[in-house]
Amino acid sequence: MSPTRENPIVYYVTDRKGLGSGDPVAALRERIRLAIEAGINWVQVREKDLSARELLSVARDAVAAAQCRGGAGLRKTIRVIVNDRLDVALAAGAAGVHLGGESVPAREVVRWCRNGNAPATFWVGVSCHNLTEAREAEEAGANYVFFGPIFDTPSKRMFGAPQGVERLAEVCTGLRIPVIAIGGVNAENAADCLRVRAAGVAAIRVVQEAANLGVLRATITKLRELK
Repeated sequence: MSPTRENPIVYYVTDRKGLGSGDPVAALRERIRLAIEAGINWVQVREKDLSARELLSVARDAVAAAQCRGGAGLRKTIRVIVNDRLDVALAAGAAGVHLGGESVPAREVVRWCRNGNAPATFWVGVSCHNLTEAREAEEAGANYVFFGPIFDTPSKRMFGAPQGVERLAEVCTGLRIPVIAIGGVNAENAADCLRVRAAGVAAIRVVQEAANLGVLRATITKLRELK
């Protein structure tokens, strides 16, 4: 079933370096587990500088947590996506791979996957920053796109001013595949993204700054219930 305004996707993009001191990989594993337990829909393991071995281990743990949570009837809504590393995504049994500007072109990845090299349910997502890129991703066969940054966020200021909700609306209107809003999205402004027909919202800090499972569950529930 395609996501709609009645069931928006809440998508956690990981960043272990924002999880404080101590063992960042252990903290990452725990935060992914908490996010899944709290009701997140999708998790993207986005840890570009981890070794392939360690990334695979984290991704496998995330897939196992999602499958365990699926025993409560939510399995169809929980997707674990691996950023950039198609090989790791497939080895981990993840639901898909997410491609950025420096990744292998989406058309090549989609073609390779559709030639029987990946499960039929394996998804390919693409990060986009304008309508042209988004349309190219859709034409290449991508299953969904990220579009952003929508709002101001410290990690994206080097790339210029935020896109804003109006440009998000143009992309949502111009595509048939799901558009996920990213960049500065939180519980206070997410509804603005959904009103212009974004299929969901992606966030890092909203998930990582939650003090405990109860706070995280309340935040995710609020986001999932937005119209």
